[in-house]
Amino acid sequence: MTRDMATTSGGPTPTRGKIEYVIFDLDGLMIDSERIYTDVTNQILAEYGKEMTWDIKAGLMGKPEKDAAMHLLSFFPDIPLSLHTYLTTRDKIQNELWPTVQPLPGIPRLISHLHANSIPFAIATGTRRSNFALKTSHLEKEIFWMFGERVICGDDDMLIKEGGGRVRGKPHPDIFLVAARDLLDRKVGRGEVAEGSVGDEEKTERAKGLVFEDAIPGVQAGKAAGMHVVWVPDSGLLNVEYSDSLHPPDQTLKSVEQFVPEEWGLPPYPPSS
Repeated sequence: MTRDMATTSGGPTPTRGKIEYVIFDLDGLMIDSERIYTDVTNQILAEYGKEMTWDIKAGLMGKPEKDAAMHLLSFFPDIPLSLHTYLTTRDKIQNELWPTVQPLPGIPRLISHLHANSIPFAIATGTRRSNFALKTSHLEKEIFWMFGERVICGDDDMLIKEGGGRVRGKPHPDIFLVAARDLLDRKVGRGEVAEGSVGDEEKTERAKGLVFEDAIPGVQAGKAAGMHVVWVPDSGLLNVEYSDSLHPPDQTLKSVEQFVPEEWGLPPYPPSS
């Protein structure tokens, strides 16, 4: 999987695709919440002399909450920490910290730009709806009012229905397809783009979408959906070894600040912004 960083030098042209709608992950992409996840988890593990490394974290990012916690604890079978105790302790500490998270560089500018140019956009996050409110309410006036109701969370009924009665988290494409179809009114159908049930018109519609992700499972979900994906990883993820079978992102950036809209057929930023 390629991890080459894009540069912004020279005169960019719209050569990557013609994008008509955009879908954003939340944690670690829009807001600096992954730092809190890491700090709190390591605070809990430190009592047992353990630490969550990036090799471990790379495999749990983007997963549903319980799946991610089970993945984490599977690396520490020798410590007396149950799933319930870990989640309860973690949530108590995190809930006190969520109202302090700040937007990551480039996000306010990009969201405001898309909104000003009437480009449809939505959020597709595995976080619970209650946690979404804790993480974003203090940033409502700055950013999140522009999304309106166009937010799908990991415990929403429409996502459970999409998975046939259960949540199929990333790397399954469900959450991005729900966001495109049910929040942005795009005719994208259901199922992975590689499946025979996805028609040519649906594939074309999916290819008009651009997903912003920071996590490997999210990149895989976006590609499985048949959408373009911009990967904005934490630098720690760049040192993790990945299987060659993973779908590479269409673009990798150090920060959303590096994003050049016109490379994707989107209106360019105004000169003064």
